[in-house]
Amino acid sequence: MAKKEAIIVSAEGGVYSDMYAKRGRGALIIPALLILSLLVSACAAERRPGDRSPEEDIRQQGTQATRAPGQSSADEEKPGRKTEEEVKKPAVPQAIAAGENEEPRLKVYIVQENEVREMPFEEYVAGVVAGEIKNDWPIEAIKAQAIIARTFVLQFIEEKGQSKYENAHVSTDIEEAQAWNAQAVNDRIKEAVNETRGQVIVYEGEFARTWFHSNAGGKTATPKEGLNYKDEAPPYIQVVDSPDTNEAVEADAKNWTASFPKSKVLTALKEAGKPLKDFSTISIGLKGPSGRAVTIKLDDTEVSAAELRLALGTTDMRSTLIDKIALEGGNVVMTGRGYGHGVGMSQWGAFNMAKNKKTAKEIIAHYFKDVDIVTMWE
Repeated sequence: MAKKEAIIVSAEGGVYSDMYAKRGRGALIIPALLILSLLVSACAAERRPGDRSPEEDIRQQGTQATRAPGQSSADEEKPGRKTEEEVKKPAVPQAIAAGENEEPRLKVYIVQENEVREMPFEEYVAGVVAGEIKNDWPIEAIKAQAIIARTFVLQFIEEKGQSKYENAHVSTDIEEAQAWNAQAVNDRIKEAVNETRGQVIVYEGEFARTWFHSNAGGKTATPKEGLNYKDEAPPYIQVVDSPDTNEAVEADAKNWTASFPKSKVLTALKEAGKPLKDFSTISIGLKGPSGRAVTIKLDDTEVSAAELRLALGTTDMRSTLIDKIALEGGNVVMTGRGYGHGVGMSQWGAFNMAKNKKTAKEIIAHYFKDVDIVTMWE
């Protein structure tokens, strides 16, 4: 259509110049060309913004298909998206509120020292980040971990009010909250924490549940798959492709094999609430959207794969992304991929995205859909 218009305009220019230069047969075609020009213009006017020809559809699909994970489109970067001021910001939990735009202080039960220590919120976050991610990793991956860590503790206190340990808001007990390693805090950790100071992830005015894990095995999990989560899954947690494999990733974070004596499996089944006296077969029962085992079937009994993993030990049964499970002699042998429950952000995925020049906010946007990042204090 655009090419025709260009040709017609060019022809019109020629006709008008000829019209003044000479008369005769040339003048007879002027009305016809003018009418044709008007028809073409009308056709262009009827085409609404956003209408695309089949060729344009194909080009647009190609653009979408080649966009890297987490990469914003040009339209996403145009004015019109919500600014931070327009996002509904949750209040700091009352238990630790220090005033508007003021950094809270936390009472942290230090398991290693068996004591409660009061400290600035950001000091606690630095220790968590150092405990949860390697302190020599790409800075944008560490920044993403800092934003997640900060959000995690605010959501924890908002929901629970305090730690299970007396006189503490939170603890360094990894079964309750997050790992903590103040000794591993280096300049890189400090930089990541300082550059994201006060930043948290929110969804519709509430602190997000910022689950994370080591390696998704190429695809993240739903909360039901990875955690046997009983409540309705948050809409921002979705199954996404995760760039977890390259030469930098440790071999045992990519693939794993584990063998468990039948006696240990029977004990684990009892802990998982599915006691059996014996079993002769074992297989994957139900699978979830990411391909993970939701249940494991032993004869006619099904048990939650996530609960069985906890009972068997998460450093041995490293994920529920199981490729093979079988009873071989007196042992249950499993092979699988990834490391961790698979829900939310993959740390190795964040590592590789950061290596590919993605920012912390782009990493978070990839693993947590349609969330906002706001600053709670300066």
